[in-house]
Amino acid sequence: MKLTRRQALQGISLASALPLAGSISWAQAPRLSADEKALHALNRLGYGPRPSDIEAIRQQGAERWLQSFLAAQLEPAKLAPPEALKARLAALNTQRLSQGELIGRYREATQANRVARREAAAMDGKADNAKVQEAQANARRELVRPVLAQAGQARLLRAIDSPAQLEEVLVEFWFNHFNVFAGKGPVSVLVGSYEREAIRPFVFGRFRDMLAATAKHPAMLIYLDNVQSVKTGYQPPGRQARANPNAQRLTGLNENYARELMELHTLGVDGGYSQRDVTELARMLTGWTVDYRAAQRGTKGALFEFDPRRHDGGTKQWLGRTVTGNAQGEGEMALDVLASHPATARHLAFKLAQAFVSDQPPPALVQRLADRFLATQGDLKAVTQTLITSDEFWSREAYGVKFKTPYQYVLSSLRALDVSTPADVAPLMQLLAQAGMPLYGSQTPDGYKNTAAAWMNPEALAQRVQFASTLSERRMRRGTNANLDSQALINTLGPLLSDSTRKSIAAEPAAMQLTLALGSPDFMRR
Repeated sequence: MKLTRRQALQGISLASALPLAGSISWAQAPRLSADEKALHALNRLGYGPRPSDIEAIRQQGAERWLQSFLAAQLEPAKLAPPEALKARLAALNTQRLSQGELIGRYREATQANRVARREAAAMDGKADNAKVQEAQANARRELVRPVLAQAGQARLLRAIDSPAQLEEVLVEFWFNHFNVFAGKGPVSVLVGSYEREAIRPFVFGRFRDMLAATAKHPAMLIYLDNVQSVKTGYQPPGRQARANPNAQRLTGLNENYARELMELHTLGVDGGYSQRDVTELARMLTGWTVDYRAAQRGTKGALFEFDPRRHDGGTKQWLGRTVTGNAQGEGEMALDVLASHPATARHLAFKLAQAFVSDQPPPALVQRLADRFLATQGDLKAVTQTLITSDEFWSREAYGVKFKTPYQYVLSSLRALDVSTPADVAPLMQLLAQAGMPLYGSQTPDGYKNTAAAWMNPEALAQRVQFASTLSERRMRRGTNANLDSQALINTLGPLLSDSTRKSIAAEPAAMQLTLALGSPDFMRR
């Protein structure tokens, strides 16, 4: 059934009833019921309920199910993924490529582009003709796009189908915190490796380990230009210059990574550092770079290297301390200081509480999370456990107040309809791009926002209603009974749908009810 203008406007007006997060009073309010708690856990600690989750809650009882769910989510290694998920992940062959092999692919594509330009220039003196563009497109299509596409497919497969839902939510959170942009040169082929090697292994580990892993991964070193940061007067050796695509840019200090390391990754914008601290930290991190020669040799391991010839070994004054020359040790010491700093604890605590509890999180919870971070030397599992067992997390004031990002909305829609990850995820990737949230596509280092103010606007709401309509139409074309389909969805969403929303949906034809349920203000929230 085609979505009429009246029905589309009704869906948008329903969704527009969502209030922007304002000042929340964290006073005593009626406690959540056991069923509400179970759905709250599925929405905040995962990407929403599947029908099988609701059936498990019904069979086990909400309280018993919730205890089991929370314990299991904190031990993701013990949650066996479905065989179908394992098989689909195993089929993603580029996910097994090393950092060197990935950079080799990008270099091969770049070389193919250069050859095409030279050939075109030799033929007619023009380097920007259709043949060059076709050769460039072919090289990217064959060598680069499959890597990025499979990285996106792996993320979506796990997010939709993995039973370790909290792990997937945390991978999204921490990738966003340590964001890199796939549109910047070789980062396009490295972004999946970055997520696999620098983010995913540490979401329940120690923050210092994740901080180091991101700092040393080629994706971050390239994205924030630390590969270009060298001491004054540095001249690359001839052989090294030929291997390094950034050789011509090695003209001096680059402060990009040092600035974002303090402002975004650790201390926060109000963390008490100065511009001089940024410059001195950049000096300490000179020499932290990518070993492009190892990539050419086909090295299988990590490509991070410390190059003492690039390093500024002079004495620095940083965050009130004197730092004498100590080669790579200077940067390691800086990571130690930043990872254990009280300002870092407050910054991370606020971001976690904002992502999981409220756009304006309660200060008392932020302080407890910061205290836990410091007391455990940055144990992220301990901090996460404190967060998800807090009274604030389970409060009535936190229930259903977070507005879903486009990523969360799409995934929760598919899970609610019990849809597995499509074989071709390109349409989902395109949908996310149209919604302003392309996967691995945040250009700025602060990543995507998770607040209502960033995503709630009429155009975005219209896109969601249209997506819901498209899902409904496809299901009907496959012979799905509209009455049964919409009722199954309403049963899955349970207490998430208010009485007023249920009445509005029930007043419409059966073929429209699924669209209106997914386009309702209640489903827009989590």
